Amino acid sequence: MTDSPFVVSCEWLFKHLDEPQVVIVDCRFSLAEPQLGRQQYQESHIKGAYYLDLNQDLSSPVGEHGGRHPLPNPIELADKLSAIGVNSQKTLVVAYDDSRLAFASRLWWLLRYLGHEQVAVLDGGFSAWKKAEYPVTNVIPETQQATFTPNLQPQMVVDISVVKNRKDSQEVALVDSRERERYLGITEPIDKIAGHIPGAINYPWQQVTDSSGYILAQQQQQERWLELENPKEIFVYCGSGVTACVNLLSLEMAGIHTGKLYAGSWSDWISYLATGDEQLRTE
Repeated sequence: MTDSPFVVSCEWLFKHLDEPQVVIVDCRFSLAEPQLGRQQYQESHIKGAYYLDLNQDLSSPVGEHGGRHPLPNPIELADKLSAIGVNSQKTLVVAYDDSRLAFASRLWWLLRYLGHEQVAVLDGGFSAWKKAEYPVTNVIPETQQATFTPNLQPQMVVDISVVKNRKDSQEVALVDSRERERYLGITEPIDKIAGHIPGAINYPWQQVTDSSGYILAQQQQQERWLELENPKEIFVYCGSGVTACVNLLSLEMAGIHTGKLYAGSWSDWISYLATGDEQLRTE
């Protein structure tokens, strides 16, 4: 277990499983099979956990621009959070998945973006919970009556215009969170164009955890970012603004609070290439 207020262990969650001010959210998802996460949840999940779907709940519909997972409508997400028992500034939300925090971190970041800092991710995810033989169920919990009022933190997010105008500044670091081969353009399994935003440096999101999905200790998170030399702003992106949130979690754990999400990420960036904007050409 790592020493961070952003992470809870399976042991801690088990001890607090029935507390009314703890709400558990299952975020399991598969980009290749969008229905798989919900099916897995319906078959077996942590007792009392609700399910939020990456496509249906944690994103808004895809448009011409904005990337493959545009940020959700804050009012609609707030209503969904109210319905699962999340009260603003009171309820601790514990998010988990089974993909090394790829999707749980999206909810973690979104809640903070909505002004709710009482949120943590489950260390080791669902696999660690099952390994510890803690209770699982297929019972879907009933909706709740809570009040979640969003208080947007716009400073946490940047769009393509900000990235274009500021990415080459000495005060800004642009971080690509995808695996090395996608960053280098050697392979591109999802988006239509391979490569990366010119000037970006590569910090693969998988390096935040070990191979079993356990988060590396705070000191190791700090060591990850030493080479950045304390830029005033860190713009973090991935393919569509989802796994970049794992790196944003890592930055917060390291005590670096200048990370901002380029929400549209690579899929948004390349959507403008057809417009003939030569500034967006990749290296």
